[in-house]
Amino acid sequence: MHLPLRELSSPTIEAWAIQEGKTRPAVARLAWRLLRTFLTWCSEHSEYCNIVPDKNPAKTRKSREALGKPKVKQDSLLKEQLPAWFTAVRGIGNSVVSAYLQTLLLTGARPGEVLGLQWEDLDIHWRGMKIRDKVEGERIIPLTPYVQHLITQLPRRNAYVFASDRKAGSPITEPNHAHDRACECAGISVLTLHGLRRSFKSLTEWLDVPAGIVAQLQGHKPSATAEKHYTVRPLDLLRVHHERIERWVLENAQVALATDIQQPHSE
Repeated sequence: MHLPLRELSSPTIEAWAIQEGKTRPAVARLAWRLLRTFLTWCSEHSEYCNIVPDKNPAKTRKSREALGKPKVKQDSLLKEQLPAWFTAVRGIGNSVVSAYLQTLLLTGARPGEVLGLQWEDLDIHWRGMKIRDKVEGERIIPLTPYVQHLITQLPRRNAYVFASDRKAGSPITEPNHAHDRACECAGISVLTLHGLRRSFKSLTEWLDVPAGIVAQLQGHKPSATAEKHYTVRPLDLLRVHHERIERWVLENAQVALATDIQQPHSE
């Protein structure tokens, strides 16, 4: 950080990569990619090209090899782990964090997408919610009964559903530590927040839900021409499958649905 851009050299970046790669390779890989892209951007603009080296010093094989390749993560909940996980997560003292984690698992959405959920994104009448999608911009998925129950119990502190009680006008930060502690209590090791999204997909395999349904719920791009151009699933069709998934998960988690969690009927 103390070096001017023009003094950045390949040996300097390689030494940094070797050092950082020993303790935090994932974060270092991200930082290296950002630096490499930034230096390329500078070199392509006349007002900045004179303050960076002619050749991008971050583009070296030695730097890339020092940081290694990311490993494919396989963390996900097993069916038999559901009771312990739900018991631990429902026991978290912070109701917003508890609801957020359960919503992550039951929607299969990305952690950031759920954090960005706002009250205006909820359609209680038609039982849908708008997810701000990093791929397509946004998508509408069903607002299932149990998730609706979780959300409607939350305090309305600001525009965000999962609102922070410390930072005005903001959602909570990703509760990694709270989730780690809950998993430790449940006897579950190495389960990330993104692992809950992976768990949603894995658990649907027990129900033989059509792959296209799961992909649309999770915001994955269609994998075939017919799926992309000719298959349009309305919200009510998605709801049939999504509510079935939710019921199955809750039954296997031994979570009894409260009598006040009912599916509202549209007039």
